[in-house]
Amino acid sequence: MAKRDYYEILGIDKGADEAALKKAYRGLAMKYHPDRNPGDAAAAEKMKELNEAYAVLSNGEKRRLYDTYGHAGLEGFTQEDIFRGVDFGSIFGDLFGGGFGFGGSIFDSFFGRRRSGRARRARRGADLRYDLAVELEDVVFGKEEEIEISRMETCRACNGVGAKEDGVKECEACHGSGQSITEQRSGSSLFRQITACGKCRGRGRIIVDPCGECEGKGSIDKKKEISVQIPKGADTGHAIRVEGEGEPGMDGAESGDLYVVLTVEEHPVFERHGDDVYVVKEVGFPQAALGGELQDIPGLEGDLKLDVPEGTQSRTVLRIVNKGIPHLNNYGRGDEYVVLKVVTPTGLGEEEKELLRKFQDLRSKRTD
Repeated sequence: MAKRDYYEILGIDKGADEAALKKAYRGLAMKYHPDRNPGDAAAAEKMKELNEAYAVLSNGEKRRLYDTYGHAGLEGFTQEDIFRGVDFGSIFGDLFGGGFGFGGSIFDSFFGRRRSGRARRARRGADLRYDLAVELEDVVFGKEEEIEISRMETCRACNGVGAKEDGVKECEACHGSGQSITEQRSGSSLFRQITACGKCRGRGRIIVDPCGECEGKGSIDKKKEISVQIPKGADTGHAIRVEGEGEPGMDGAESGDLYVVLTVEEHPVFERHGDDVYVVKEVGFPQAALGGELQDIPGLEGDLKLDVPEGTQSRTVLRIVNKGIPHLNNYGRGDEYVVLKVVTPTGLGEEEKELLRKFQDLRSKRTD
C-alpha cells in the first residue's frame, strides 16, 4: 500500500514551522495513543503513522529530502535512521510527567525495548552538513572525492567524560536522575512536572576536576579528511549520508551522521534536464539543405555521429538515445538532444555569390 503524505497525516501545511508541527503531533498523539485506546488496532496503526511523519518532518535534512523527492528521498533509510535523534519526551514529558505512556515510551513501545535512565539522558550527536560543488562529468562517471570537515571529536584524554579520573561526582540536587520533579495537587488530581535538573543540566553528574585537554567539554574541535563517493546520476540537492561522521554524542551516545549535499555546476557545452542533456550544434546551410552525416557532435564520452535529414531547419531537435546521464541507482541512462542551428555564411567570394544567385534564380523559377 502506498504511503500517505506526511503533511496530510499531521493535518498541516507544507510550510508549517516547528511550533505548528509539534502542536499538531501532540494533539493527534493524545487522541490516538494506544494507552488511551486499549485494544484498538486502528489507533495503534494511526499512532505509528503519526510517529513516522513527525520523525521525518521534525528533522531539517530528512524534511528537505522528503519535500524534494517525496517518499523516494528516504529510500534506504531504516526505521532506526528515521527515528534517530527524535526527542518525543520533550513533547509530552513537561505535560504529563511520563504518565499515560507518553514520553520516551512512545519510541520504545513500537520498537520493543526499554532504556535505562542513563541511556535516556545520553544524547546522540548532531548531524553535520557539508555543501560540495561538483562538475557534470563527476555525476556522469562517478567520482571519489576527498573533503575536509571541521567537527567536534571525543576527547581521547578523558574519553568524552570531560573530567580527569575520579573528577566526577553524582549531582546532589537530583541524586543522579538528571530530573527535577515538582508536584501540585488540585482537588483529587495530582499534576506532576518533570524538567531537567538545573544544577547538572540533566546529566545527573557534576564535574569537579575538568579534563585539561578539553577543559571539561568532553570533545575537541578537529579537522578530518573524509572520502566521499559521488554516485552516477546524482543531481543538485542529492545528499550523501556518511554514517557516524557527525558530532560525537554525549556520555558515550552514538555520533551523528554527515550529509554531503551536492551542487552540480553548469557546464559550458551541455545543458541538463533531468537525466537528459541538450547541446547546440551549428550546421552550414548547404549541409542543412542537402542532409548528411555530422561526425563531431559533442558527447559526454566523446564525439558522436548524427544523420542530418535533407531540408533541416534551424532549431530542429534530434535525439541520440542512451547518451545522456546515467539514472541514479538504476540501469540505463537518459538521452542526448542536439539542437541544430543553421548558420548563414558570411564573407562570401564573388564565385560563391554568383552560385547563390543562380540557386536563387532556380528556386524562383520553381515557384513561378
